Amino acid sequence: MNAGAPAPAASRASVLIPFAIVTLIWGSTWIVIRDQLSVVPANWSVAYRFAIAGVAMLAWAAIRREPMRLDARGWRFAAMLGVTQFVLNFNFVYQAERFITSGLVAVVFALLIVPNAVLSWRFLGQRVTRGFLIGSAIAMAGTALLFIHELRADLNGAGDVALGIGITLLGVMSASSANVLQGTQTARAYPMATMLGHAMLIGAVIDALAALALVGPPVFDWRPGYIAGLLFLGIAGSAIAFPLYYGVIRAIGPARAAYNGVVVPVIAMLLSTLFEGYRWSVLAALGGVLVLVGLVVALRARRPVR
Repeated sequence: MNAGAPAPAASRASVLIPFAIVTLIWGSTWIVIRDQLSVVPANWSVAYRFAIAGVAMLAWAAIRREPMRLDARGWRFAAMLGVTQFVLNFNFVYQAERFITSGLVAVVFALLIVPNAVLSWRFLGQRVTRGFLIGSAIAMAGTALLFIHELRADLNGAGDVALGIGITLLGVMSASSANVLQGTQTARAYPMATMLGHAMLIGAVIDALAALALVGPPVFDWRPGYIAGLLFLGIAGSAIAFPLYYGVIRAIGPARAAYNGVVVPVIAMLLSTLFEGYRWSVLAALGGVLVLVGLVVALRARRPVR
């Protein structure tokens, strides 16, 4: 590389710093979500989270004096983003944690890179390489080992484990759809905070309507721990993390942005071990290593978006 040539996008501080912040935040949100399920139905916890996040995002947009209005195309985009990311994805994630540990959910969610890359190839024209396919296969084999470990650990709960992993995979596909939306030219046409704020509030309204239909009137937990967790998830885990993560997607593409999924499960599994009593076996450890190795191989096989 020439001395005067600009550094690749993936090596710039403007990408690496937000990437690190998002990874640290999201590595801890999985364990916080677990506590949100103690009293309040998951549907209502998701609705509260994104109501807080949406208000925070629009307040930030106002402080930055961003245009607050959207045209018809903007509203359609906000609705699609709200449904895929802030309704389907998070309702699936919260429901999955009723059946399996938060750490295992995080490990399965690391497979987000696979649909991200496939959808990026299909809709954004970003090439999928042979090395990426090999790495993805290794990662899926690791997930299979984790799945087998969970089944052996609790044969009576095999149905719950299968259901939890299946629900997580639905969340992965929903999140991937939202990620690829952020790589389109339509996403770049609108101010980030304004678009995200509207998408989060649209999601919160749909979440609330779904909660009302599925589980009944609003339920709230006045424990300080629940309220603190809700604020952490709404502000740090959403209003701060999503603009940073979507900015990374726009800079380096959805597949490489999903690299945070390689590190997030490590943080989540350590927290799960400390606070949820997750017990490691040789099979589980091997599965976790294969997931991480496979994802690293897959990512190294892709060229950064210039």
